[in-house]
Amino acid sequence: MFRRKWLLILIAILVIGGGAASYFASKREEGTLVSAESVDRRTLEALVSASGKLEPRRSVNISAQSMGRVTRLGVNEGDRVTAGQFLLQIDPVNAATAVQRDEAAVAGARTGLQQARTQIQSAQANLDLARQSLKRQQDLWEAGLTTREQLEKAVAEVDIRESDLKAREQEIQTREQQLRQQEAGLASSRHNLAQVRFESPFDGIVTRRNIEEGENVVTGTMNNPGTVLLTVADMSVIEAQVEVDETDIPLVQIGQEARVTIDAIPNRSFRGRVTEIGNSPIQAAGQQATGARTATNFKVVVTIEDEVPDVRPGFTCTAEITTATRDSAVSVPIQALTIREQEYDAQGTLVPRERPAPTSRWGRPSAAPAAPAVAPSLPPGHTRREIEGVFLIREGRATFVPVQVGIAGERHFEVLEGLSEGDQVITGPFDSVRNMFDGDQVRVQTPGTRR
Repeated sequence: MFRRKWLLILIAILVIGGGAASYFASKREEGTLVSAESVDRRTLEALVSASGKLEPRRSVNISAQSMGRVTRLGVNEGDRVTAGQFLLQIDPVNAATAVQRDEAAVAGARTGLQQARTQIQSAQANLDLARQSLKRQQDLWEAGLTTREQLEKAVAEVDIRESDLKAREQEIQTREQQLRQQEAGLASSRHNLAQVRFESPFDGIVTRRNIEEGENVVTGTMNNPGTVLLTVADMSVIEAQVEVDETDIPLVQIGQEARVTIDAIPNRSFRGRVTEIGNSPIQAAGQQATGARTATNFKVVVTIEDEVPDVRPGFTCTAEITTATRDSAVSVPIQALTIREQEYDAQGTLVPRERPAPTSRWGRPSAAPAAPAVAPSLPPGHTRREIEGVFLIREGRATFVPVQVGIAGERHFEVLEGLSEGDQVITGPFDSVRNMFDGDQVRVQTPGTRR
């Protein structure tokens, strides 16, 4: 009986000791385990990232201006050329024949003009002779030594010679117009003859050659473009033509710096600067026809300032444009920022919202209730607004502090108002920050700490 009594006492002591150990362990583990970071000053860069292709600033498509067969080719695709260097020639026979024909027409027109000028001299001499004859007849008529018939005949002869002179003068004007017309035709023919020989317009690279020696080329029409024979590009100035989303376009300005990465040249980036911003959105092929709703992008041109080795038009690239920079800015990690629906009284003062007190069962705290799905009704004069803010750790508890943010860097937000350097903000875990209430007890996670 005595031994049984001591056994029961020992069991009771063990049970009480276990309960006490469990209680103190629970007290020691009380509070949500969170990660935190001190508010610090950093240099932040707001970036707008967009992808596109590399293109030369100057690029010329050389197309055929006349039909014919390619008789000479002086370059291959990829060749470097200088300004004025021979590229190719189309059979010049037809164009040369047209020039010879128009030269003969011009010579004939000049001969006709010279003959007309000679004839006008003859007409002027005949008119002078007729006027002299008329003067003699008038003198004889006054002396009564001639008949009226002779006088009238002399007057008529003067009229005839004057009309003939006017006709010769008109003929000279006609001959001059014909000469100008033939000279214009000759200039056009000589221009067409010059178009069968192509030379490089500037120093560059032949980036495309679509023709072979002996092939025929055709000229373009209104609905059918002509044959593009060669493309010459000036690769000394390279541009990244990227497509920027409409939400980021207001942030992009002329002159902003950028870093360009090229898929074909890994592990390197190149300095650039924004030189052009499109005013009209880029129209995708078939977008207007189908009426489908698509993303709206704008063309932005970034001129690369560094030399790009072995570059080719059409390389895929990505440009990161620095739209804003802040030196020594108070900043917090992006994951620390959260949105809370806060209550304000009639004076605009924030009403703290604490987590409901948890119920206890068998001496152990139960899980605290989550935020209600439907917010309770507000007292008269109170309002509810969504506010951006962070949770600070103050005396072991989470305190929600509204903040005003500025630019967004790669990993941090600039804080304009609400925080000071050295404040400790809760950065995670995500579920804990999302479900946290103002005043919750928290424990900062240290390396090796488990939940």
